[in-house]
Amino acid sequence: MSQTLYLGIDTSNYTTSLSVVDGDGQVLFNKKQLLPVKDGACGLRQSDALFAHTKALPAIFREAEPYLLKGDLKAVGVSATPRAREGSYMPCFLAGVSVAEAVSVSAGIPLYTFSHQCGHLMAAIATSGAEKLLSGRPFLAFHLSGGTTEMLLCRFTENGFSSTIVGGTADISAGQLIDRIGVEMGLSFPCGKEMEQLALSYQGKFPKVKIASKDGFINLSGYQNKLCEVYAKTRDKAYVSAYTLYIIKEAVKTILQSHADAATLPVLFSGGVMSCAYLQREMNALCEGYFAPPAFSADNAAGIAFLTRRKAQKGV
Repeated sequence: MSQTLYLGIDTSNYTTSLSVVDGDGQVLFNKKQLLPVKDGACGLRQSDALFAHTKALPAIFREAEPYLLKGDLKAVGVSATPRAREGSYMPCFLAGVSVAEAVSVSAGIPLYTFSHQCGHLMAAIATSGAEKLLSGRPFLAFHLSGGTTEMLLCRFTENGFSSTIVGGTADISAGQLIDRIGVEMGLSFPCGKEMEQLALSYQGKFPKVKIASKDGFINLSGYQNKLCEVYAKTRDKAYVSAYTLYIIKEAVKTILQSHADAATLPVLFSGGVMSCAYLQREMNALCEGYFAPPAFSADNAAGIAFLTRRKAQKGV
């Protein structure tokens, strides 16, 4: 009997991703490729991201071919929107949707669409030992990435997750703060990994901060200006990196503690920013936290493949 397979595709603003899981939910293939960003730039225009995905997808499919040929592909899933709400749209996701539709038609298999955010949540749940969150019980979820810093009140549904934003940043995201400060210091975009390594090399102290919150929302842009000033004065990349991560830790702590049920609800952390070991350690001391391994915390298609498998097996 041939192996049952499910395919997931995700084309976010910075990463092209493809994943194949089997009928038991084992990840057979999980490939991600960062889109090229010019030196000194802090991101990509949507038109450039769409073009880069179109170029990257055929090569990733060729890498996945040996795994796809091992079994019987039953369904394909794709992230079609940034969030699971009306009006959520980014052109970069059209690249993945177009390819997924072609796979569906040519193979005669169902196509399921999800949001990029639901993919993050599912990848984190499936790889962090938090499967109990699929029972339908409420939980809090942080999505911290280059484009998003949100705290969600979530429940699992057959279409992914129902969620309500109950906190976050009102201006720039945590990922934008990291990347803007990192680029200012001459680091390569995206700057998270390099900044974390620099931060680990710093053993000194820095001024404490108290972040104001209004109804669970905070602002980070003022800290961007402050950190740029500190770097201009000190030119100390390790110090500024550690200070940046400390500020983000305090920001997440402030947002979390603004929710009345934060002490009793499990908290799921996903997004590229939360692949940082320093942030995971600090958050784990505050709550019943669940963290995906780095490969499944940053942008990836595994969550979309997991959701596709569940939906296909239930025949909905």
